[in-house]
Amino acid sequence: MIEPNFPQGDGLVPAIVQDAETKEILMLAYMNRQSWEATLRTGRATYWSRSRRSLWVKGETSGNFQLVEAIFIDCDNDTILLQVKQIGEAACHTGYKSCFYRKLDGKDFVVVGEKIFNPKEVYK
Repeated sequence: MIEPNFPQGDGLVPAIVQDAETKEILMLAYMNRQSWEATLRTGRATYWSRSRRSLWVKGETSGNFQLVEAIFIDCDNDTILLQVKQIGEAACHTGYKSCFYRKLDGKDFVVVGEKIFNPKEVYK
């Protein structure tokens, strides 16, 4: 079986996360071998949190889980694309559907996404 090339990225590979239905890019996260194997085993998107230095099952705290519907790997085996069913309307911890909710407009970024929830109420 082809596997992600974890050694090339010092143990981590980027994982692009896309809504399986709308094809909207929801977020970018990182996976190590342990999170990769957990994702394959459970069908729930599991990542490596670089800030917490631990496994992170998306939705564990917020309830906004990601159920994996398809997995793609790029030609160099160093980037993963997860197509997911987003459970809960928001993938971003800031309360937006997508982490890419700001767009460059001239010389500044403007919010173009819709805020779905208040993070202060979800992450207590």
